[in-house]
Amino acid sequence: MAEHRLTADPKTVHWGWFDAALPPALTVDSGDTVVIETVSGGPGNLPGDGYHVPPELLAIHEHAARRVPGHILTGPVAVRGAEPGDVLEVRIRDVQLRQDWGYTIVRPLAGALPLDFDAAAQIIIDLDAARGIGRLPWGTELPLKPFFGVMGVAPPPNWGAISTIQPRAHGGNIDLKELVAGTTLYLPVHAEGALFSVGDGHGVQGDGEVCITAIETALEGTFELILRKDLHWDFPRAETPDHLISMATHEDLDTAARDAIRRMIDWVTEITDLDRTRAFMLLSLIGDARITQLVNEQKGSHMMLPKSALAR
Repeated sequence: MAEHRLTADPKTVHWGWFDAALPPALTVDSGDTVVIETVSGGPGNLPGDGYHVPPELLAIHEHAARRVPGHILTGPVAVRGAEPGDVLEVRIRDVQLRQDWGYTIVRPLAGALPLDFDAAAQIIIDLDAARGIGRLPWGTELPLKPFFGVMGVAPPPNWGAISTIQPRAHGGNIDLKELVAGTTLYLPVHAEGALFSVGDGHGVQGDGEVCITAIETALEGTFELILRKDLHWDFPRAETPDHLISMATHEDLDTAARDAIRRMIDWVTEITDLDRTRAFMLLSLIGDARITQLVNEQKGSHMMLPKSALAR
């Protein structure tokens, strides 16, 4: 299978929106590997002197169109033969830092406590790739676990252009911290070619992403894209070496959690001989219902089930 590289520049990014009408920046075959470079942040998020700022980020700030508030995404990548009703299997082979800094912000009317903070604030965080550490301004060092907050395909064509902020059935701003290298993401296809895009690089993030940002930074991802015509899922799922992960989003967190649990019950009954009642019992005993994020209008919940619980 072929390997491709897609760099980030004003012609290969879309800033703030998904749209099935976007022309592909690259077209590949199922099974091909794509190395995708991403950048993150607007002009107000740039650090002071002494840091490496990718030159393409400045070019994107100057020349790329920004239709609605949202993230800078590289893509889309079309997969030949992908049609609505298929599933795109995205194997995340590698994730690497592309710069030595990241930023975290708080702003009024945003995050999980929208009325608690009256002034905007930002910190710049030093990133040490060799040590795998992010050093906060007050000295705390955090182990880095880089992943992409946004990975998605084009939404249904009748949705038109939508913001990258709200995660939905096409994936998008999932902000699931488990989606590190070695994980597989499954995205239902809604438009011809699937049209996969990625961005919103995170150095590390906690469940909830409560202040509205993680360590936002530029990343490079290596993805193997596989077209699955044998799967017909209607919402993203993921798989780590040890866990199955079902997902859901909704403006009401309780509804999202219920949907994530229902989807995991569906998954268990698909791959085992358990009925729904026993699958529900199993989830109560060893599954974990978690908050993905609380800050993207469409709140996220995910259910994690150890694969070992399915062994006979």
